[in-house]
Amino acid sequence: MTLVLSGRERGIATLTLDSPANRNALSARLVDELAQALADCARDEAVRAVVLTHTGTAFSAGADLKAPPNPYTFVALLRQLVTLPKPVVARVDGHVRAGGIGLVGACDMAAASAGSDFAFTEVRLGVAPAVISLPLLPRMDPRAAERYCLTGERFTAAEAVRAGLLTVAAEDGDVDRVLAPLLDGLRRASPQGLAAAKQLLAARVLETFERDAEDLVQRSASLFASPEAREGMTALLERRDPAWVL
Repeated sequence: MTLVLSGRERGIATLTLDSPANRNALSARLVDELAQALADCARDEAVRAVVLTHTGTAFSAGADLKAPPNPYTFVALLRQLVTLPKPVVARVDGHVRAGGIGLVGACDMAAASAGSDFAFTEVRLGVAPAVISLPLLPRMDPRAAERYCLTGERFTAAEAVRAGLLTVAAEDGDVDRVLAPLLDGLRRASPQGLAAAKQLLAARVLETFERDAEDLVQRSASLFASPEAREGMTALLERRDPAWVL
């Protein structure tokens, strides 16, 4: 059974993360399927833009601790989102955590319902949002990134707009209402114009990939192999506070 559903409507391809049982956690299989679906969209001349969305109450809970993707594969997926010659728009109607925020940040635009919430939970597990910082830090307000990456606290969709993570949030909860004008604009744009504009807009983000990706993958691997991270992961699975909580 596939973990990424695909649909088409008037030039917009919708890719839906469909693993609600584990809150769309980023497993090796899900990452591979999403990468293949994006590649298919890139080749399809009938696709003007891509919407990335989800089933269930979570867009993504972050890395699947039981079957995590290779970090290089995940970096490649984030880079694929940034470099895809067609705009990618995240549609969020639920919870987004850790690596899931990396997916949102790698998209060109993002819309969310008012009830959606976000959290960089890495620090509470003994690690850091290393790899996902590649698309996020060039786009987010620095003070907001510092607060939420250091505290791990939850923040609302409205706060995510102010932080530069989201393009728009639906105050009435109807994410499709605020998404509609974005998609209408993309349908009116020429394929060549969209590809050229996206290349210009993504240039600064790509610089971070070229400069920092290898270092951040190595740093992430070192953190995940540490005793503190093992304690953090164990505490999460056992539904208790890790030993360092005061």
